[in-house]
Formats: sequence, structure tokens, C-alpha cells
Amino acid sequence: MITQSTPKKQTISLDNYRQLEEISEFKHEYHNGVIIPMTGGTINHNTIIMNLIFCLKLALNQTSFRVQSSDLRVWIPEYKRGVYPDVMVIQGDAIFNENRQDEIINPCLIFEVLSPSTSSYDRGDKFVYYRSIDYLKEYILIDQANYFIEHYTKTNNHQWLLQEYQDINDVIKLNSINIDVKMSNIYENIAITK
Repeated sequence: MITQSTPKKQTISLDNYRQLEEISEFKHEYHNGVIIPMTGGTINHNTIIMNLIFCLKLALNQTSFRVQSSDLRVWIPEYKRGVYPDVMVIQGDAIFNENRQDEIINPCLIFEVLSPSTSSYDRGDKFVYYRSIDYLKEYILIDQANYFIEHYTKTNNHQWLLQEYQDINDVIKLNSINIDVKMSNIYENIAITK
């Protein structure tokens, strides 16, 4: 009997990945030797990201917090992962991994906008990886098809508490950066079909 085997994923060194990423037209995540191409987003995905950046930038003007987009990679040493959060906030100066200007290790707040193809990963393994980041205090998942936000906050004893928001009039208190954000501002110009 002849059986087909699953092809083995080809691995690449971290140095080779970084060199390729510097010249690539498209972004790729690094997962312990495996390169994962990042897909494009929908108009809702992009609009939510732009709304977030606008709200955060406006509220955090003249503070020690810096808002960053998905063009900056987060390195997660414990899991040997290089990932691109949709939006993140850094307190103070960025701490660069190995003095690289494209890879940081100190986000205090991360936002991911959920897509059908990534929602399980963002809620599961990716959240496990993110929880290993000492600097991270809050993790927020935003559904792009419904008014639904999952807000995880790290406690003093390193437990993660979940608060869910489903009302467009809700206000999300972001304790790690000392601001409140209206859910209506996050979902501004978003067409929810349900």
C-alpha cells in the first residue's frame, strides 16, 4: 500500500529570515524556523486599525506612550517568534531586540483585529506567546464583523482577566495607558451586516 506523507515544512535560520524580511515586498511572521506569509486585510480590518491608531495617538499625545502599527515586528524570545500585531503601544523608549530597528520586545498593550482565518490563532497560540512578554499588560481582540471586543488584563499575580464588550456605547478602560476608548470610535464607519 502506498501512502502519502505530509510534506515537511522547510525551516530557515533567524538571520536568513531577517535578511529576507528587510527586502521583501510582503510581511512574514517567523515561527521558530518556519516563515508564515501574512495575508491582506478587508476594508473593515483596515478601518478599525486606522480608527484605533487615530484614537490612541490623539489621547496619548505628549505622554510617554508610543503607538505603533503592524509594520513593526515584536520578537517573543521564549517561543522564537517574530510577529506583527495590528496595533500596539510601547511605554517609554522602544527596547530593540539585538539592537535591530525593526524588532521590539516591550509592548505594554496589543490589539489584534480578528479575521475568520486568524481568530482561533489570535485567541489561542498567539495569546500564549504574547503572555510570555513581561512588559505586556493588556491584550485586546476586536471582531471586525460584529460589535464584539475581548479585553484581557494581566493582574499583579500574572493571571489574565477577561472583559467582553458588545454594546456600541460601551467605553473600554485601558489601564495600562491610562485612557478610555469608546467602542463607537473603534467601529466608526464600519458596516456591521448582522
